[in-house]
Amino acid sequence: MSVLPSVAVVILNWNGRSFLEKFLPSVCSSTYRNLQLYVADNASTDDSVAFVRANFPEVKIIQNPANDGFAGGYNEALQHVKADIYILLNQDVEVEPGWIEPVVAQMMEDDRIAACQPKLRFYDKKTEFEYAGAAGGWMDILGYTFCRGRILYTTEEDRGQYDDAQDIFWATGAALFIRSACFHEVGGFDADFFAHMEEVDLCWRLKRAGYRICYCPESVVYHVGGGSLPQGNPRKLYLNFRNNLMMLWKNLHPADRWIILFQRVFLDLLAALKSLVAGKPKDMKAIFRAYRDYFRWRRRYEFSKDRLPQKRLLDMTGVFHGIMIWRYYFLNRKTFGTLEK
Repeated sequence: MSVLPSVAVVILNWNGRSFLEKFLPSVCSSTYRNLQLYVADNASTDDSVAFVRANFPEVKIIQNPANDGFAGGYNEALQHVKADIYILLNQDVEVEPGWIEPVVAQMMEDDRIAACQPKLRFYDKKTEFEYAGAAGGWMDILGYTFCRGRILYTTEEDRGQYDDAQDIFWATGAALFIRSACFHEVGGFDADFFAHMEEVDLCWRLKRAGYRICYCPESVVYHVGGGSLPQGNPRKLYLNFRNNLMMLWKNLHPADRWIILFQRVFLDLLAALKSLVAGKPKDMKAIFRAYRDYFRWRRRYEFSKDRLPQKRLLDMTGVFHGIMIWRYYFLNRKTFGTLEK
């Protein structure tokens, strides 16, 4: 009988007492037999840690010295976790008892599978896919991210249309299964991202290193979403624009970098103007701040020979060979299944 890989569920928490009280019981009901449970606290100012210690003694506590966001918080916490597979789980996710087993089984079929995600549904409407990951993350030729089951702000009902396991471009950070050795091999998350898109950047680096990123439909979890920064928040918009630009600069092949970024500048300027016309000047300012800080970061960033991208975007799985926003806004293609029609 083969030995089950050791698995550690690590929930990053910041002032999330109410989420932990609501969702930690489902995680503790997981049936996987070689499992450790952790709450990594990002210097919360509420009573999260005391609550977990008093009510869930089986859960180990890691206390980070500061709130360094999703990226820095996990980088710090995972230095103290020993397991074959990490599961990075948001504090606002409900799981079912057997949610771990199918994903681990899929990952064990091929040691080149570095990361995998379950199906992500919306907690408040459990038949609908959830924004943060749906049925697996994709990217278009200009670096815009979307999911099977969610394009921009349009989410689909789960009717079984994405019940096939497949390679994807990126796996959601809300419920990310990742081999610990692969996580550390590529240097973990980029702490400069703080939060948002750090999982896409990580998966892109893993793919550049020759690994696969996969989706497992047999496992389903339910995500509240927007637990730290809700949709429409200018801070969230700022991080998404800045981090997307940083990710493209780092990971695009030199032959693609300038032409893609030139097009993105034009399209992002249109997005800023659209925000102004729509009466959202804070959103426009957030986009301009994102560009300002991206250019400041770029002056500091240096490519080393081992980090220089060798793979072109179009040669990777999980890439849509078209411009998603064009098809969404001008051709009315609102679902993944209609994008290529």
